Amino acid sequence: MLKFTLSQIAQAVGGTVEGDAAAEIFTVCKIEEGCPGGLSFLANPKYTHYIYETKATAVLVNADFVPEQPVPAALIRVENAYQAFAKLLAFYNEHTMPAEGVSSLAFIDPTAKIGEHVYIGEFAVIAAGCEIGDGVKIFPHCYIGAHNHIGAGTVLNAGVKVYAGNQIGRNCVIHAGAVIGADGFGFAPNNGSYEKIPQTGHVVLEDNVEIGANTCVDKATIGATIIREGVKLDNLIQIGHNVVVGKNTVMASQVGIAGSTKVGENCMFGGQVGVAGHVQIANGVMLGAQSGAPGSIRKEGAVLLGAPPIDVDIFRRSSVHFKNLDKIVKRLDELEKKLGDAR
Repeated sequence: MLKFTLSQIAQAVGGTVEGDAAAEIFTVCKIEEGCPGGLSFLANPKYTHYIYETKATAVLVNADFVPEQPVPAALIRVENAYQAFAKLLAFYNEHTMPAEGVSSLAFIDPTAKIGEHVYIGEFAVIAAGCEIGDGVKIFPHCYIGAHNHIGAGTVLNAGVKVYAGNQIGRNCVIHAGAVIGADGFGFAPNNGSYEKIPQTGHVVLEDNVEIGANTCVDKATIGATIIREGVKLDNLIQIGHNVVVGKNTVMASQVGIAGSTKVGENCMFGGQVGVAGHVQIANGVMLGAQSGAPGSIRKEGAVLLGAPPIDVDIFRRSSVHFKNLDKIVKRLDELEKKLGDAR
């Protein structure tokens, strides 16, 4: 069990302690579910009332927080409580990861190159010609096909499958069940049936990419499907063949991007967004949940909703009108009848 004093935590996040600096923390918790020995945080004002009753030993708060009544927990004041808590969670995860070492039950082809300080769990398979960087963690039941390159510090959680010939950058995180490099959905009509188009490309994940559980990134037909640096993909996402996703774009669960589409940098897609193939999405575009984009969106920073997507404010007003559409039609019918009678 990891234990840290409040003074150690404050030093790590550049904060100051109000309370017993020697008090020990051994877990993290939500402020409404606080427990002795737990550390929580307060960033959203909606949760302020919990700080006056929390059982957590300490709470991270913004430097300008002014309590309206006594707080039972010690306070650690920081510039940004949310960011400081995220930093501590990352530190906690890092120190609860399995120690380095290669299980005797893993299979590693003799031609594979394995870096230093790696962890490779039981029943993991690393095929011929792979290069595994320093500090990589490969959890049990992962399959790494031939000639993959995995950069230093990357983590592949249990059951990840990486087809042959892909490139995964440094400090990436790929969650359980994700599939990297499966065939793209390429079939040509042929006399009433469909003939498979061979998929000969690969996938490139640049540095600091995170791929959610059971998400699939298909390899290119020719060339590469590319997920640029800093992209974060949620669970259950489908990225089609030859797609390019720009730097620092984020996508929520069940997004689907069809083949050969180019998504810009710093975009944000809500859950179940669908984007057609062979289109372009400009930098900074935000698509609300369940939006469908059948064509290109070329306005940078556009905030859109619906299918096809329109300006979010127009969509909201239109939704109100749609709810009243039956009443509006009845009123029109009554007006037409009155006009008809008047004639």
